[in-house]
Amino acid sequence: MRIGLYLVVGLLLGGLLTALLLAGGVAWREAALLGLPLGMMFAAICVASRFPCLAAPLATTGPLRLAATHATAAIASVGAWIFLGMVIAHALEDVGGMPGSVARFKTTAPTLVIVGLVVFLLAVAMQYLVLALEVARAEQVRGVEARVLAREAELRALRAQIDPHFLFNSLNSIGTLTGDDPAAARRMCLLLAGFMRRSLVLGARDRIPLSEELALAGDYLSIEKVRFGARLTVQQELGDGVGDLLVPPLLLQPLIENAVRHGVAQLGEGGVLRIAARRSGTALLLEVANPRDPQRSGRGGAGLGIENVRGRLRTLYGDQSRMEIAKDEHSFRVNLTLPAVAAPTGGTRA
Repeated sequence: MRIGLYLVVGLLLGGLLTALLLAGGVAWREAALLGLPLGMMFAAICVASRFPCLAAPLATTGPLRLAATHATAAIASVGAWIFLGMVIAHALEDVGGMPGSVARFKTTAPTLVIVGLVVFLLAVAMQYLVLALEVARAEQVRGVEARVLAREAELRALRAQIDPHFLFNSLNSIGTLTGDDPAAARRMCLLLAGFMRRSLVLGARDRIPLSEELALAGDYLSIEKVRFGARLTVQQELGDGVGDLLVPPLLLQPLIENAVRHGVAQLGEGGVLRIAARRSGTALLLEVANPRDPQRSGRGGAGLGIENVRGRLRTLYGDQSRMEIAKDEHSFRVNLTLPAVAAPTGGTRA
């Protein structure tokens, strides 16, 4: 692209110089043979004007130094250009059979000097504009990179909260069972080990199919069923094709933990934990609902897990996602909305 621009500028300058030479009484053939090469040469000089611009940045260079730098560069460039013009004129006169070429060039040289100085200064102004655009674009790229790094750091921090939070809840459950039912506690330990292995594998991925997220949630609920038995009932309502839609790993896990800990566990008779998923146009709608004790004025389902999920959705999807919490006397529901993105065909599953 820059070579093409160089050629266009060179041809335009060559055409201008040819016209000036024609106006000075030079024959068209001589004017073209002299003007076009000089135009291409001066286009190269204009490209080289970038270097004094780099040596004297506008933001940090004083006016005197700025003027001296570009005055020196302009005089040297135009002087070298006129010298090359004289060389071409001599070649046309001595070799090309065009007597008087040198004299005619000397006649038009003062005009060419003025044109050269004006064009060089315009090139300097253009180079400063290009440099300013490059700086602005570099700042924009750095800003985007900084936002990406910040988002990744936030995600790492949010995901790092999941495992300790879940592990604390699970160990607390095992501790409760140890005295009352050692066999159940041992069985829960084995289930926990399997769950942790699976969660580590899935948690290392950026996105997983919803079917895998629900399978992991099923492993967790199997652990909790050891403790709650018939008090914990799980109900799933899944729309067609939602299992292949991608979600962040361990997205539902904190919500399900809270539903068990702050909902089912608080009721003597237990209750139904409901997990629903359906697609609506370009959105995936997820819901986790649990019963709550109307006698308790506490969170009834809220906790660290909900804030974790809210933060991950905000960081990953921004305005494309939404979390809504609804509760009444007997129930607590968390509804998530996020983009419906299908897993690639033939993707590898953990």
